[in-house]
Amino acid sequence: MAKNASSENLITAINDHLAVTQEQVTRLEQVFKLVGEKPEAKKCDAMEGLIKEGEGIMEETEVGPVRDAGIIAASQKIEHYEITTYGTLTSFATTLGEDDAVLLLEKTLAEEKQADTLLTEAAYNTINFDAKEEDQQ
Repeated sequence: MAKNASSENLITAINDHLAVTQEQVTRLEQVFKLVGEKPEAKKCDAMEGLIKEGEGIMEETEVGPVRDAGIIAASQKIEHYEITTYGTLTSFATTLGEDDAVLLLEKTLAEEKQADTLLTEAAYNTINFDAKEEDQQ
């Protein structure tokens, strides 16, 4: 999505969160170790659908503020899915008394909420208004 965005603010937000996501993978591996499970990759149909939706938005729009607004919308759907997932995992870990795992999961949850906030700020600070102006031309 960063490659298809035109707003430097949006590109930076996406790339910064990608770096955070790589740290989150390491943190998830720690959670699995703490609970005595082996991490294994599994396909997530919901996430695949959200990614395809974002790809569709990029295919249907031209480079510029309207596409950027669409990228934000698609990215926020992904963030909300991740927020829900990490919130649920945190609740499960709390119920199971896995306090160390809870701390790791809460950190990731906070990062996902922060990413959502940054996307909202990018949308409301300029991108949505620029998209509105472009659409009205």
